[in-house]
Amino acid sequence: MDPLIARAQAGEEAAFQELFLAHRETVARIVYRYMGPSSEVEDVVQDVFVHVYRSIGKFRGDSKFTTWLYRLTANVTKMHLRKKRSRPRTVDAPVPDKRPEDAPVETPDLAIARQRRVEALYRLVDRLSDKKREALVLHDFEGLSAKEIAERVDAPVLTVRTRLFYARKELYAALAEEPSLEQVVRQLMPELPGKPRTETEAKADAKATDGPKRRKRRNTG
Repeated sequence: MDPLIARAQAGEEAAFQELFLAHRETVARIVYRYMGPSSEVEDVVQDVFVHVYRSIGKFRGDSKFTTWLYRLTANVTKMHLRKKRSRPRTVDAPVPDKRPEDAPVETPDLAIARQRRVEALYRLVDRLSDKKREALVLHDFEGLSAKEIAERVDAPVLTVRTRLFYARKELYAALAEEPSLEQVVRQLMPELPGKPRTETEAKADAKATDGPKRRKRRNTG
């Protein structure tokens, strides 16, 4: 076991502070990916580490610490989401993504418009069940493989792929009703994984594959 974790389990405050500094950014990213732009992200991050402090003594090293931390973060975040859904919806203050230093500066109008689109997208993602949302966020937003997700959520790879398939299907069905959000999805998922083929794309694919088949038939004839 990592000596730092052992020290934290022994109650050493300095060791727990080191764990917090080492993993805070990762936890914040996971929480943000689940919750979207929300003024509550930092509160949830703090709550996650309260649970880490209380539960770290139960960590036995059967899995990686990062896997254990992810599961705890996901559980705490989903608990907050369930509470949030039961409350009247309010407008959250924006939590902007970190902007690359060489990126052009957004005007206030463009920033507000983008923020509203991102919030709308997360409202659609929020319609998914917890397990489908988890698969979608980890695979399409975080870039983890199905195998890595399976290890984190303690489920078979096939189950993860099934959840991902239906999560994408439901999300794109919702996006079809709000096409203005497609640009946001392109920013979060550059290649738009699992996007249903449009009629035009399907015809183009059929035409591209039909040509070689016809030439082959002529050559064999």
